[in-house]
Order: sequence, then C-alpha cells, then structure tokens
Amino acid sequence: MRFQNTLGLLALLSSRVAIASPSPSPPLLQQQQQKPLRPTSDGDDENDTPLPLLIWHGLGDSFSAPGIRSVGELAEEVNPGTLVYYVRIGEDANSDRSATWFGNVTQQMEKVCEEINAHPILSTAPALDALGFSQGGQFLRGLGQMCEGVQLRSLLTFGSQHNGITEFKACGGTDWLCKSAMALLHGSTWSSWVQGRLVPAQYFRDPATEETYENYLEYSNFLADINNEREEKNAEYKKKIGGMSNFVMYMFEEDTVAIPKETSWFEEVNGTESVPLRARKLYTEDWLGLRELDRKGGVKFRKAKGDHMQLDDELLREAFGEFFGPMGKKFAVEDGEETIDEL
Repeated sequence: MRFQNTLGLLALLSSRVAIASPSPSPPLLQQQQQKPLRPTSDGDDENDTPLPLLIWHGLGDSFSAPGIRSVGELAEEVNPGTLVYYVRIGEDANSDRSATWFGNVTQQMEKVCEEINAHPILSTAPALDALGFSQGGQFLRGLGQMCEGVQLRSLLTFGSQHNGITEFKACGGTDWLCKSAMALLHGSTWSSWVQGRLVPAQYFRDPATEETYENYLEYSNFLADINNEREEKNAEYKKKIGGMSNFVMYMFEEDTVAIPKETSWFEEVNGTESVPLRARKLYTEDWLGLRELDRKGGVKFRKAKGDHMQLDDELLREAFGEFFGPMGKKFAVEDGEETIDEL
C-alpha cells in the first residue's frame, strides 16, 4: 500500500508586500502544570494496553480520508488494543479539509485541546502517543506544548515543517481551496487578517534577512510562539517537550513540497547555508527542551524515501512497533548501547 497524502501544492509567493496591523500570538495556555508520565494503573506496571494514539492529517486532507484511516488500522494491527483518535477540526470531511487551509491555528488547537480533555479515555490516559503528517506534525507538537492535561510520550512526524517554510509552491489546476488561499497570500503574509485566517501563513518563516526574520517574530500567529523564539520564553513548553520519551522526525529524501525539506529535522536553512538542530541556539540554549530530551536519547532523526508523504506499510509498521505500545515499554537510545525506562 502506498499512502499518498492529498496535500495541495502551495503557490510561490513572488514578492513580500507592506505589513499591515500586527497580530502577535497569545499563548494558548500559559503556566499550566505538567502532566507527569505515570503507570497505566495504580500498582500495575505490567499493564500491556497500548497508549491511545492521536493522528493529525496534513494540508488538504481530512480525518476520514481512506489513507489516514488505513494508517490508523495499521497502528491497531501492530499494537492490538490501541485506541486511535483522528484529530478533526471540521465535523465532516469537506469542512475538515477546508480547515486545513483556512482558520486560526491557535483557536483550532483550543478546540482540539477541549475535545481531548472531554474524552473519557484520552483525558484519563497516563500519556498519549502521537503521529503527525506534514503540518499535522507541528500542530501535534504545539498541542503537546500548549494543552493543559495532555502529555505526549512518543511523537512521530513525517515531512513536518517544524522550522517553518520559506516558499509556497504552485497549486494544482483544480484545487480551488489552494487557489483561494494563495490569492490571500499575495496580499500580505504578515497582515493580522492573513495571519489569523490562512493556515500555511502561520508557519511561514523567512530568515533570509534581519528584516524578514523580525517580521516573523513580531507578526507570526503560531510558529514563533510554539518554537519559543520570542524574547520572553514559555517555560512550560520546555517542560512538556523535555518530559516526552521520543521525538522522532522523518524527512523525505526527495521532498518537493516542504521547502526547505530540512525543516522536517528542525534545521535552519538560509540560502545554501544549513545549520543542523544541535548547532542552533534553540537547541544549545534549550528553548524547547529538545536538548534535555536529546540527552536521554529521545531525539531521533530518520529518513523516508521518496517525495512528500509517500509512505509504505513496511516503514510505518517498523515505526509503530518501535515507538508505540504500552506505558511500560522501553526504548532504545539512538546509539543502541542502552535502553531507558519510561519516566
């Protein structure tokens, strides 16, 4: 089975236009208490029930798409008894797909957070595993950082734009949602109207010049906040990421949609210069807890063959077996020399 996301390609922004009114992003939930990872039941460390799994689809897809559902079925097959929760913003497939293009990402996360905390199983689980495709990956990471009551254990992302995108690619000829979104982007990427309504604009990040980066820091509605790049840092974001067991980032070797493709590994790319995550201030000063997580072997960089969102069962099956499962599961450190217990 080939899993092909129905992601529409984004239109190249030919120019940067004048900035309109600012739209600073208010954090979703400030100073929340971290939900500790704990045994699945009191005194029962041998419980073999897998942790629930959140799946968040990508741009142009929906929670009910056959490809997404087949991935959930595979996760249940690899770890029998897994409760799979398909994140949705819209109530049906059409409205959910539209919400991948249009909406305020912070408000969308508030909705997902409320639904998880109201769910009788998800809200009482000791932790949650998570699987994000394309933009769904950085949204799940943001959810894990922002949402009180949610602690992620293993987060797997495929082709996600953790360090943002620097270009918008061309839409398909009949993809009218994409065409409508791109028409808005030609107005002003940094206007409060666009930043509050157009989803891809909320993870656009251009470090080409000091001016373009400062615009991003001042006006970004989503990414600058969840990456803790502004001067005032959110300490809870660091706690939540540092409290995970695994953050596994898959980069597609031939990715032509996520630009630059190295954003999937949290790299900083500026022209021909590329700075890997471990050499960035975001890591060395540990703005997000990634350095803390890396010290216990939890940060992992993986590659997937092919273009954006071209996946097969073999790779997914291996990943699900390695990183998902019961609360008491032990994980190999990246160098394979030792294993670490769950927190």
